[in-house]
Amino acid sequence: MAAEGGEEPGGAGGPGLALVEGRGGRAARLGDPGDLVALARQVEQADNFIRANACNKLTVIAEQIRYLQEQARKVLDEANRDADLHHVACNFVKKPGNIYYMYRRESGQRYFSILSPKEWGTSPHEFLGAYKLQPDMSWTPFEDIERRDAERNILDKLLSRQTALPPCTEPNFQGLTE
Repeated sequence: MAAEGGEEPGGAGGPGLALVEGRGGRAARLGDPGDLVALARQVEQADNFIRANACNKLTVIAEQIRYLQEQARKVLDEANRDADLHHVACNFVKKPGNIYYMYRRESGQRYFSILSPKEWGTSPHEFLGAYKLQPDMSWTPFEDIERRDAERNILDKLLSRQTALPPCTEPNFQGLTE
């Protein structure tokens, strides 16, 4: 350890170079064998913190990648479903905003009807499901129509209220759900 005056013991009288804080809150001086050990510990601790920080950030990125992959799968599945439904037999012009009911004939051919199973009374064919044709020509399964319409209403409100979003540091959804 350095002497009280900040000089090395047996030194030429000049103050020593402070490397790290030593025992008792005093700076250790060059030449103290404890300096190298303390410095090595500090470097090792910094390396561990940097590694842990990088791992945490990479974990977040990996989770985002998994989420985006799942979203991509969902988009592709919906696109395949929509393409399949557009190829179902239909004897009328389909218009966005309407609900269509899909049935299967005994031959296996699927077709769309504007009549629901209730309107048929006794349906002549197997009912497969109902879908709403959206303005973007995608299809929404009957059980999801209410949720999707609510989402679309919120987005329409957002678009009609603001031509540009104001700068904001915090998320602000005020007025969107009212």
